[in-house]
Amino acid sequence: MKKIICKVEYDTETAALIKKNTYGAFGDADGYEESLYVTEGGKYFLYVNGGAESKYPTENIVRMSAAKADEWRNA
Repeated sequence: MKKIICKVEYDTETAALIKKNTYGAFGDADGYEESLYVTEGGKYFLYVNGGAESKYPTENIVRMSAAKADEWRNA
């Protein structure tokens, strides 16, 4: 997925995956995935996607500060 936020491109195809968390089983309506990425320029973002009843019913990209990314990665 690719998204431009504040003139910065965030792309799961070109960024490096740091960590991925999966909640629930594949196909669960309330299951979801969160994947932390970093761009070549050092920008962090979370790619999220889930079932219709999850907290991420549609796929999205959410930018993160380096501090929040470290906190998320170590949680």
